[in-house]
Amino acid sequence: MEQSPLIEVKKVKGKGRGVFAKKRIARGAVIECVPIVLVPLKAFAGERKNKFVNTYLYVWDDEYMAICLGYGLMYNHSFEANAKYVYGAKQMIYRAKRVIEPGEEITINYNYYPGNCDPLSFEMV
Repeated sequence: MEQSPLIEVKKVKGKGRGVFAKKRIARGAVIECVPIVLVPLKAFAGERKNKFVNTYLYVWDDEYMAICLGYGLMYNHSFEANAKYVYGAKQMIYRAKRVIEPGEEITINYNYYPGNCDPLSFEMV
């Protein structure tokens, strides 16, 4: 497995860290494929009500949460995201929704569906 040459992590004022394009990324291009670790939801106290679960993990199905490796946990949220994530076979795939220019932060909509602007289930920094 190899880290994507397209991206890097940088500090983001007021957010902590984020993922940025090192090169121009074409619309529809795969930005990164990251392996995941599946953890049973019942392993977490409070299950879906647990703040940690909702803040850092991805819902995989009714029984499991996914811990995304690579830069998977570094993508910041935007309701007008320039990337999206899709579930693969034991991996998460991040794709560009539009052209992303060098130096631009890559964001995803934490609600999964790109047009979903429902309030998040946790407080954003």
